[in-house]
Amino acid sequence: MYKRIILAVDLTETSAAPKGLEQALELAKFGGGALRLVNVQPVVPATFMEYVPADFDMEQAQRAQEALDAIIASIDLPAERKSATARAGGIYHELLQEAADWDADLVVVGSHRPVMSDYLLGSNAKTIVRHAQCSVLVVRE
Repeated sequence: MYKRIILAVDLTETSAAPKGLEQALELAKFGGGALRLVNVQPVVPATFMEYVPADFDMEQAQRAQEALDAIIASIDLPAERKSATARAGGIYHELLQEAADWDADLVVVGSHRPVMSDYLLGSNAKTIVRHAQCSVLVVRE
């Protein structure tokens, strides 16, 4: 089964548990694998940098890491089999890079029902599925 599972976490979601956590946790428990939560924070465009504090990116990353750590604390897995990281940049690029860096064999990503803009512009889930070097599980709720 899967030994290294990445779960993409959207911290802007209002639900109690991240989309896909239940499925990723079940797979990690069943296969004796490790689970890594990954959140990608957007980078502030350079044109807006003069309007935000100098340490804005660092504070944003710290808040994201604290939120991920709170989720990790609630996960029923041994400490050595769960971890979390916050990255900054483009969602699918950073998520795929983390999967490669961590040598993941499965990426679990939540998705919403497609709307017209998704058909015209594409979605992060679709791009992750197309370009991942490992298996991808897309969870719709």
